[in-house]
Amino acid sequence: MKRKLTPKQQRFADEYIESGKKEESAIKAGYKSRSAHSIATENLQKPAIKSYIDERMAEIASKRIMDATEAVELLTRIARGEEKETVISGTPEGVYESQKEADLKTRISAVKEILKRYPGDDKLVKAQIRKAEAEADIAEDKAKEARNSDSSEGQTLIVDDVGGMDDEDASG
Repeated sequence: MKRKLTPKQQRFADEYIESGKKEESAIKAGYKSRSAHSIATENLQKPAIKSYIDERMAEIASKRIMDATEAVELLTRIARGEEKETVISGTPEGVYESQKEADLKTRISAVKEILKRYPGDDKLVKAQIRKAEAEADIAEDKAKEARNSDSSEGQTLIVDDVGGMDDEDASG
């Protein structure tokens, strides 16, 4: 049967969980400062207080640490484009904040992470992932070309797309 803590012992344990300082926790819990060190050391050896601290620490850790289900749910929201990312843009008119969904590469990575957790050799899924990756690469290359063409405004680009003819053939 579990022994209940006295209010002073519980205050000590709660203070100790918060600060990790045994003597300070004892004083804040109401123990005399001249005996705080020995009382704190003694309290931390009592099974009831130790188990209370261990239970509370486990509870705190479980709230802070993401479990596997939560991780897969987050990856699923990213893969579906439901999870939004805050983007801050600066313009001459001011600073703007907007929300955007993950780009294709990030979404593909999320799908891969999900699939790692559900092993199976599904060739159709692998083909779809390869196709999506290729589309993402193409989109990325087009974006780079567009950025490069924006930076080279005012310059003339000559493209020789008449194949097989040299200058003499073209002139005459």
